[in-house]
Amino acid sequence: MDLLFVTWTVEPDIISSPLTIRWYGVFFAGAFMTGYYILKKFFKAENASEEWLDSVLLYVMVGTILGARLGHVFFYDWDYYSKNLGDIVKIWEGGLASHGGGIGIIIALWLYSKRVTKKPMFWILDRVAVVTALGAVFIRLGNLMNHEIIGVPTDKAWGFIFTKAHIIDPMIPRHPAQLYESFCYLITFGVLYFLFWNKQWSQFQGRIFGLFLIMLFSFRFIVEFVKNSQGGFESSLGSALSTGQWLSIPFVFIGLYFAITAKEVKA
Repeated sequence: MDLLFVTWTVEPDIISSPLTIRWYGVFFAGAFMTGYYILKKFFKAENASEEWLDSVLLYVMVGTILGARLGHVFFYDWDYYSKNLGDIVKIWEGGLASHGGGIGIIIALWLYSKRVTKKPMFWILDRVAVVTALGAVFIRLGNLMNHEIIGVPTDKAWGFIFTKAHIIDPMIPRHPAQLYESFCYLITFGVLYFLFWNKQWSQFQGRIFGLFLIMLFSFRFIVEFVKNSQGGFESSLGSALSTGQWLSIPFVFIGLYFAITAKEVKA
């Protein structure tokens, strides 16, 4: 019967000696590299300063890592970290949350707008939203390589047996939730990239960012139905929805607000 399913045996480590290099790290770096390339294309088309481009990469990188780490700490595992505060900085042991990463990026770009471009924050948010959607594709592929963020058991032919997952019975076929999300985020990127070059959209600052929040977190909400529980505060709310779903709801409504109230900015 196992022939009906995909037996996923990929090692999370590309090499483990003398230096450990993991697939997740390669995909994480790839997210920033491709994002930089696309942003460079956006900036060049608008004759924006190259110094702005170099700065935004640093701001986004720091905001992503700090936000994602603190998001995991507070949203998913505060019971542990509240008793082991020193472990919060051990980011190399794993533990990143995309919702926290989103918040971290927004805060970082607010600072970036104030200190670097002196432009309205939505100017950079609209551009970074496009590349962030693509970056999310890379991150979920990294999760696939790590045998993490797995789905619930399934009898579908495309189910994956995650042989190296840290679960009680890794030999049960499960939904490849990472691939579902990755594909959805690729669609999000394609739509946003197309609309960025559409002047009827790009002239309304904040509309692309709003659509990004709507699409990405709506997809996240849907995929959560077939995703294995990642813990967090969901049990305290009756477990009707997962922690990821509860966190996605406000992002979708915020996105709707920005998309609807976006103001046109004349060139």
